[in-house]
Formats: sequence, C-alpha cells, structure tokens
Amino acid sequence: MNSIKIATAGVPHDYQSSLLPIVIEDMGYKIEWVNSTEADLLILGPFYKKNQKPHRWCPKPLRPLLSKSLDTLGRNVQQGPLTLFHTQENERHDFVDADYSISFDLGVQSDHHFRFPYWMEMLDWSHEGITSNTNPRFGELLNISTLMSPLRDRYLNRGGSCALLSSHLREPRGSLFKALEKVIPTQGFGAFFNKEIKDHHSSGFLKRDILKDFSYNLCPENGLYPGYYTEKIPEAFYSGCLPITWADENISIDFNPNSFLNLQPLFKSNFRELPEILLNKQRLEAYQSEPLLLIKPSLEMLKQFLSKLLRDATSA
Repeated sequence: MNSIKIATAGVPHDYQSSLLPIVIEDMGYKIEWVNSTEADLLILGPFYKKNQKPHRWCPKPLRPLLSKSLDTLGRNVQQGPLTLFHTQENERHDFVDADYSISFDLGVQSDHHFRFPYWMEMLDWSHEGITSNTNPRFGELLNISTLMSPLRDRYLNRGGSCALLSSHLREPRGSLFKALEKVIPTQGFGAFFNKEIKDHHSSGFLKRDILKDFSYNLCPENGLYPGYYTEKIPEAFYSGCLPITWADENISIDFNPNSFLNLQPLFKSNFRELPEILLNKQRLEAYQSEPLLLIKPSLEMLKQFLSKLLRDATSA
C-alpha cells in the first residue's frame, strides 16, 4: 500500500470523512493527516483565505530565508507540498491559486482541473466499492438506480403542497417562495421559519422525513453559474417530490431537464406561467415518465485524475 501525507486548510470540519479521502484510500493509499509543513499534498477548501502571505505553510521565522533560497536556487529547492483546491461551494476553480483543482465549473480547459459536482458526493457508490461516505442532513445516500428511474405518480398522490427547507429567504428565494404561495400550498422548514433552530446542522430533522409528505420541493441553488448544481434536486427527486428549482440553463449536463421545473426562465414574466404549469393535470402528468439521470455516474474519471495528482504529490 502506498502512503501519502495530507494536510488541509479552509475545508469543512468533516472533510476527512468525506468522499474524496475515501476514494484516495480505495485507490490503495494510506492517508496520514499531518500539518502543512509535513504534507505531500495540501488540500485548500473554499474557506481558505486566498490573500494569505506566500509560503504560509512554512514557519513564519523561516519565510525570509526560504524566499532568499528560492531566489538563489530556483526550482531545485523544495517549495512545499503539492496543492489542490477542492470546493463544494459556489466558488470558481481558480478562486485559490493551486496546482490542481476540483470544482463545479464547466468549460475549464485544463488537465489540472476536474469537474466533480457536490451532488455526486451524496450518491451510494457501494457498487464501486465505496461504502464509507455519508449524507447526514438528508438521512441516507442516494441510490443511482432510483435517480435513473421515472418519478411516476408518487408526487401526484401527496396532496399537491410544496416544502422549502431553508435557513434564509434572501433573494431569489424570497421571490420564488412568494410566487409559489400564490399558486399552491407552500410550507417552510428550517432556521428561517423556526427561530429555535440555530443552523441546519442542528435542525432536529432529516430532509427525507420532511419531503416524503410533499408533492413538490422548492430547492433553488444559491447562485447561477454554469456547472453549479448541488444535492438539492437529486434529494428532492429521490424523495418522490417534483423538484422546483432555480438554476443555470446548462443544468442539462447533469440532469434531465424534463424531470423538474426550473423557475429561472419565468422571472421575465413575473411567474405568469406558474398556474398553467402547477394547476394543469396534463402538464403535471408529463413529469411522471422522466428519470432525473440519463447517464449512469461513475468514479472512474475522478480516479484517473487523482492518480496523476497523487503521483505528482509523492514523486518528490
């Protein structure tokens, strides 16, 4: 078994138990979590302060000596660990300067970048030998076969109401919520609607337990950017809800656009078409035969990307 020393900075608190380290271990690497001065690979997350001083991995008293040595000896001097920027947030692949990056972004012309949207981290990968990732807020991992199967009439038999799980109603969520309220019964859950909840980590409920009773789930993304699509739509669909979202039009790269309702194009008409969509039985029945995923996801390309990265990190 190969061994690799990894450090992190600016990543979520539970990063070490997330999918990427699990995949690295599945590829035959034993991970030793160390501080940045000892690391072969430094993983930088979206909360990393990108304006930090250079050579931050090096103890402060030694940085002037390091800079002088680098100026004198150039690339023959060890310049610290290989760096990987990995974001599960809506940040661009070059938000942090790093040797490699993993992000949501589409259209990046670089073999040092890999697109791996966060929703794929929430899938059940047991058929590929990955069994340790979790999806604690929803309550279970998402079975790929279910996402590749039609929604059928599950959502039509739940009374026609909509749920929104959210800690805020900042725009455009506020406008979306108000627009839906005018057409169908819409109920909110989460910190915004229950002030006793401090944050989504302490909500006291699982998303699957809420969504199982609703026909629709209002699940807008936090921002519009080509490729930025999270776990929200797959979790809604997996729960038997018709997802109602707000997302960039390139979303068809990941999901079948006929399997959910995207409100983004309706802003220009002030949502005038919503009653015709949500109160029209024939329009609603059209969603029954549509799967969310048209192509089966795989970890193979991610593993190929990581293979090169890990070789580079341990070759020094």
